[in-house]
Amino acid sequence: MKSIIHTPNAPEPLGPYNQAVLSGNTLYISGQIALDPSSGILVTDTIEKETLQVMKNLEAVLSAAQLTFEHVVKSSIFISNMDDFSTINDVYGRFFNTATAPARETVQVARLPKNVNIEISMIAQA
Repeated sequence: MKSIIHTPNAPEPLGPYNQAVLSGNTLYISGQIALDPSSGILVTDTIEKETLQVMKNLEAVLSAAQLTFEHVVKSSIFISNMDDFSTINDVYGRFFNTATAPARETVQVARLPKNVNIEISMIAQA
């Protein structure tokens, strides 16, 4: 059986999907972009600020499921420019202990929703 996870502290979905779905002990978090949930405005000033907003949105969804970044077992990062990898990696790394960081892939894509520069989805285990 699945449970829908929703929080007003993360952006509303842009289509027919939910912020996250809890199935058993596994949380599947939909891709998050840098929409500020309180204003609805995209945070795209710099790739650092954009990545930070994405991570805050992910943190809000994890929190709504009573989990933390320590529960994340897999991350998928989609970026529009691989030249931003180092900056993205630095911001992303602030949220994890290197010794227990999740598995991950980072993929450059042609285009993302709302023409953002980064989108991250996660899987966490309770």
